[in-house]
Amino acid sequence: MASSSTTTPSGPEIPWVEKFRPTKVSDIVGNEDAVARLQVIARDGNMPNLILAGPPGTGKTTSILALAHELLGPNYKEAVLELNASDDRGIDVVRNKIKMFAQKKVTLPPGRHKVIVLDEADSMTSGAQQALRRTMEIYSNSTRFALACNTSSKIIEPIQSRCALVRFARLSDQEILGRLMAVVAAEKVPYVPEGLEAIIFTADGDMRQALNNLQATHSGFGFVNQENVFKVCDQPHPLHVKNMVRNVLEGKFDDACVGLKALYDLGYSPTDIITTLFRIIKNYDMAEYVKLEFMKETGFAHMRICDGVGSYLQMCGLLAKLSLVRKTAKAA
Repeated sequence: MASSSTTTPSGPEIPWVEKFRPTKVSDIVGNEDAVARLQVIARDGNMPNLILAGPPGTGKTTSILALAHELLGPNYKEAVLELNASDDRGIDVVRNKIKMFAQKKVTLPPGRHKVIVLDEADSMTSGAQQALRRTMEIYSNSTRFALACNTSSKIIEPIQSRCALVRFARLSDQEILGRLMAVVAAEKVPYVPEGLEAIIFTADGDMRQALNNLQATHSGFGFVNQENVFKVCDQPHPLHVKNMVRNVLEGKFDDACVGLKALYDLGYSPTDIITTLFRIIKNYDMAEYVKLEFMKETGFAHMRICDGVGSYLQMCGLLAKLSLVRKTAKAA
């Protein structure tokens, strides 16, 4: 766990995501292969141009910043330029700001380079990315680029070929739990194990989401249990969705529809309901053939919802299809 500055009781509290953000590459949780590659770069220097790709909340930005801190030490402030999606990153910025920084003289130890961090690089326009191509090559002896993005396919091919790609995957439940336990101990948060289980369920492999949910639940209720977590995160309670699936499997179609209507009346969007439904089906104890058919039908319904047809009728249609699948499986 990275060392963190504690806040005074009177002052506003720092978000725990920032307070417990690792400052060393070795402290980063999960993605052992990616972290091991970055540790070698931190130790030996001579960083290549990098693209870090992966889902949100898996440690891409933290990894780049920790790597830059370890490589540059006291020169970090003057040798690192960080631009993210909230900054203007059009073609003019690439031609002026980035080029000016690349031309700037900074005295660094041998094997160390200035670093330009482009966070959320997949939201840069194609024109800005094209303008970056030549800048990367011309100033390669003094400046290196690190691009973080969710999908590497949105980075144009010429830039991909100039960079080493490091892929980040969603964090496992154990990895998130390990960090949550450390934060809970440091902040003296009262909790029950079911509460942390609920936080891990809502986070779905996203460490940032997990820490934000933990802090929100602690601030709002002072106690982390399952009920409080689902109130704060505002996702359909898995227990309600599980009951729906159980009713379908037991042939109680009307009860399943009543459960669905209750979720609808609480104001949950069809996307929220079907995402939770998929995760419940995936872990539900049922015959494999039935599970596969259930997941197939859920996938089709999700596709229709993404196309904009998210009515209550659509969801009832899904439950009807699931009931038919169960009947067919029983007959077989």
